Amino acid sequence: MTGGGSPVHQEVRVESGFGYGVVGADLHVFADRGPVYVLEEFRPPAEPDPEWLVEMPSRMLNARHKVVEFTGRADELDRLREWRDAGPRMAARWLHAPGGQGKTRLASRFAADSLAEGWKVVTATHGPGTVLPPPGSQDLRTTGRTGLLLLVDYADRWPLTHLTWLLSNAVLHQSAVPARVLLLARSADAWPAVRAALANHQAGTSTQRLPDLPDDTGQRAEMFHAARDGFARRYGVEGAARIEPPGPLEDPDFGLTLAVHVAALVAVDAHVAGRRPPADMANLTTYLLDREHLHWTNLFENRGVRTPPAVMNRTVFTASLTGPGPRAPAKVVLRSLGLEAPAEQVLDDHALCYPPAAPADSAMEPLYPDRLAEDFLALTLPGHTADYPAQSWAAPTTATLLTDAGTERLARGMTFLAAAAQRWPHVGPDHLYPLLRASPRTAVDAGGAVLSALADLDDVEPDLLEAVAAHIPESRRADLDVGTAAITVRLAPHRLRRATGPVEEFEVHTEVGRRLSHAGRHQQELGAREQAVAAARRVDAAATGRQRIVADLVLAKALRELSRSLHELQREGDALDAAVEAVAAARRLAGAAPGRFDAELAHTVYVHAKTLSHLGRRREALETLQESVELFRRLAQRDRRYERDFAVRLTALGASLTDAARLPEAVEVSLQAVSTMRRLVAENPAENEIDFAELLLHCGNRLSQAGRGGEAVEIAGEAVEAYRRLARRNPAAFEPLLARALQSQAPCLAGTGRVPEALAALEEAVAVLTRVTRTAPAAYEPKRIEASLVLAAFLAFGGQLERARAIQREQLAAYRKLVQAAPDVHEHTFMVLLLSLASQNADLPGEIDRALEVLEEALALSRRRPGEVPVIVQGMFREAGRTVADRLEQHGRAPEAVELRATIAALPGLPDTTRPRP
Repeated sequence: MTGGGSPVHQEVRVESGFGYGVVGADLHVFADRGPVYVLEEFRPPAEPDPEWLVEMPSRMLNARHKVVEFTGRADELDRLREWRDAGPRMAARWLHAPGGQGKTRLASRFAADSLAEGWKVVTATHGPGTVLPPPGSQDLRTTGRTGLLLLVDYADRWPLTHLTWLLSNAVLHQSAVPARVLLLARSADAWPAVRAALANHQAGTSTQRLPDLPDDTGQRAEMFHAARDGFARRYGVEGAARIEPPGPLEDPDFGLTLAVHVAALVAVDAHVAGRRPPADMANLTTYLLDREHLHWTNLFENRGVRTPPAVMNRTVFTASLTGPGPRAPAKVVLRSLGLEAPAEQVLDDHALCYPPAAPADSAMEPLYPDRLAEDFLALTLPGHTADYPAQSWAAPTTATLLTDAGTERLARGMTFLAAAAQRWPHVGPDHLYPLLRASPRTAVDAGGAVLSALADLDDVEPDLLEAVAAHIPESRRADLDVGTAAITVRLAPHRLRRATGPVEEFEVHTEVGRRLSHAGRHQQELGAREQAVAAARRVDAAATGRQRIVADLVLAKALRELSRSLHELQREGDALDAAVEAVAAARRLAGAAPGRFDAELAHTVYVHAKTLSHLGRRREALETLQESVELFRRLAQRDRRYERDFAVRLTALGASLTDAARLPEAVEVSLQAVSTMRRLVAENPAENEIDFAELLLHCGNRLSQAGRGGEAVEIAGEAVEAYRRLARRNPAAFEPLLARALQSQAPCLAGTGRVPEALAALEEAVAVLTRVTRTAPAAYEPKRIEASLVLAAFLAFGGQLERARAIQREQLAAYRKLVQAAPDVHEHTFMVLLLSLASQNADLPGEIDRALEVLEEALALSRRRPGEVPVIVQGMFREAGRTVADRLEQHGRAPEAVELRATIAALPGLPDTTRPRP
């Protein structure tokens, strides 16, 4: 398929019920389960039949039917418009509020407005198991559109990996138009991890909380009147103004938009029936559910359906737990319940009561909105005192549906039960918790969103959470990290109460910090790290004799992790202070028990070296890194488990030695790192091949810089082949690294006279980056341009000047667009590219004017940010200025050379460093 204005031809062949395609976007598909998510063009829904709506009043609460005119939330809508119309090319916003607060309604209005204003609006529905649109293609091209708006509902329930795939979709990365992603969620817990995933796309990120309705009656009354009038029109009621709210709107129960709409709907329905509506929220809900039962009964008695109301009740309960999906698996689910009616018939009759939002193969549409479905589940389950008939079959049905269920069904069912348990006190102790006690792993299998929901429940017992936590993997897992952090934070007070002393308190805070770090919640992580340090200091204060070893051990660990946490928050000075103290504790520890705690000292000294490097204190960083490497060397000699750590630290040392212009030593340690890792790869390829590829790449660069061309070619070629193997298995992760390896290989080849091979490597690097740029332009477009300009330089020095000039013109124009879109991100890099080109062109015959032109463009950029040019870029201005000025003199243009030297010398930080070479 093709995008843009090109003609499109796409065939979608449907086999076994699967048929879905998109134009202008990527498909992410599980081979055995269909699409990870479904993208569809947003279209305003058709006007529903008023008689059909009033058959079951709850239908009118479904936001997609737009029975109620959008009212209130004007400020929130304005904030969304401001976010859409300003900022970087790509931006994402996390819109969060409790269920029933009106997120979907607000997003729907925003989407409709955006569509009317020329935006392409697309919705993303999570799968697998999602019912697909009709066979054919969704045309998601943005040709002629103002921009692209992507709506993602229930974003906090998506696994992070699935959201990451969605955010990399090509539909969001078309540089010609801005892209906006609006993610709807009930809480902001998952947002830090999603925000971190967006960092690779250089996207703007923000959150927006949808607040409760004010407790004064003004806005609530306005919303009630709008809803009442909308419902009254569907009922054909005249004189609706005399219908009053059934209860005081200032009551806390009416702080949700949905609660106000329910009150208005019941007031109108009761008015039509000549009844007095109930006044409190619980009874308003049961009133609506009673109307569901009445509709099932009327249909059955009037021969509209053949399924008895009791069976329909159980079917609706089942649909609320499982959610919609394809018909075939829904039939299997119903048969597993042993219903007193054929599954085919029940599905047909259920679809008459609850027509599927998607056509054809869809079945088991649940009650809407979600909050009503959650209340229906709670009221059907025994144990409450509300005036609503609980059912004896509800608990065993729940157990059947959630035992040995697939991940998607388990995630929805557990999420809905947990949401119901927040409002109905019997659901947790009587139903949800017994299920989890019988199989605590179920919560982990259901996913991170369920773990988060479970951690939010007030009445969940710590021992149950401990049983669940026992099944959480010790190592991090992206899709569980947010929920794991929530469980760990919730358990921390319980664990601290059980702690017998400050050492155990330190362990609790350390685990909380670790899990918060994995979830991307670095500000909260810092609090946990500081508490761990405080506990370690209490250990230290009380320690005597041999207890000093334990004291220094916990203090070194606590301060080391605190240093890392402070670095994440860019508090480098504080990070260094913590690292220095950590090293002091680790040295005391190592001195008290020689050989026993060398690993602790090695890791701590390495963190110290990194903090020094981050602060630009390179000489000290190098010395400290050398000590860390020596410690890891001794560890690796005693215990082979440390050999990989040793090799990785050697590579870091090689980079540091290179920066210090100590190339022979850098080459030596790099070769040693490769030799060590080569042995480890031979023993365990799966565990070590990624590190090995990286070490080969660095070693090749060192050898090339040191003029050891033959060895550089060999090692660089090995790095390319290693990344080629990795890219075949996982293109998304390793193709960009393959391109980097090819780009590093080129100068090694050229340095040994193998220029055609060098050009071929660069051509391939550009081709690979062009391919990956289509999926994530923000992340890879700068790298593609840089690789193309390197290719142009090689072509120019090889005599292919015309092609080189064409590539330079094209790529510089492309980079200028990046600078215009995000100057803070790209200006300094663009200066570097221009200065490199100026130096290169100055040494080419007939290109001196071109060299002067790009140098002047770099100077113009520097003047836009006086005093902000980094030191390393200042040095490049000096070198490029000297080269161009020298060539101008050689061409008899001495006055221009003098003027250029004066201009360069006037730059901040470059006093008279551009004297002509002797």
